[in-house]
Amino acid sequence: MILGLIYCMDQIMDGVTIKLFLPKGDAQSLRTAELVNWTGKALAGPRSQLDDLLAREELAKSGVYILLGVDPDTGKQAAYIGEAEVVRDRLKQHREKEFWIHAITFVSKDENLTKSHIRYLEGRLIEEAQKISRFIVLNGQSSGSKLPESDRVDMEVFLDKIVQLLPVLGCDLLTPILDTVASGVKLRLTGKIKGAIAHGQRTAKGFVVFANSEAVTSDRPSAKDYVSNILKMREEFKRDGTLVPEGDKLRFTRDTEFSSPSMAGAVICGGHVNGLTFWRDKDGRNLKEIEGAD
Repeated sequence: MILGLIYCMDQIMDGVTIKLFLPKGDAQSLRTAELVNWTGKALAGPRSQLDDLLAREELAKSGVYILLGVDPDTGKQAAYIGEAEVVRDRLKQHREKEFWIHAITFVSKDENLTKSHIRYLEGRLIEEAQKISRFIVLNGQSSGSKLPESDRVDMEVFLDKIVQLLPVLGCDLLTPILDTVASGVKLRLTGKIKGAIAHGQRTAKGFVVFANSEAVTSDRPSAKDYVSNILKMREEFKRDGTLVPEGDKLRFTRDTEFSSPSMAGAVICGGHVNGLTFWRDKDGRNLKEIEGAD
């Protein structure tokens, strides 16, 4: 029986080595993650294995934690972000919260995280998660903490490491919808319909429509019979302020991620569309031609 597996991954771009340990030999079970030359440590696991997570000696320390699940009212991804001087004790208290199905915790191996440090980290995690808006943050306000400048710099470095490790642990809570550093070198695409002009690009998770892109106001008549999910998405975007009326069109107020170019195009057009032919580059080539699709 496999008791544990260790994976070491080099993130070439930033020169980072990540050590991921699977105590049960299963990537869907309990995991720990560490970065070389970092004093912190991440531990994560599904709610079904909470007892195994609580048994870890690291959780007797102070740290921050993230509970992940689905908001029952909206069906959207939801997160609760907290801090505790003894993480184990606080997680036990959260058994009463029904929404969450996964927990991720961050502690310090050298035990140098004070109450002020973890309160600062909690506040910054909530702030960044709300800014990125991939998840509904169920505790919108934190206790917060003011730190001396040197401590604040140290905690921002700690936060950077959390941001690096979260995707490795299967969580995109703090992954920007659009990487502004990389976006300048990626292919910018344009889609047009009935005077509405939208811009976007391929991403690792699908397709992003840029803020200030336009969409038509009316749904296609045929959409009611074939693409009700698209109509529901358009209505939800109108309710949450992602799409707002502007003249005879709708405007995207934020960068918005979709699972595919076709889904992005359908929301813009108000009905089914082939994303491989809808999106074109500055030379007029569509995605099918650009990517060499058959």
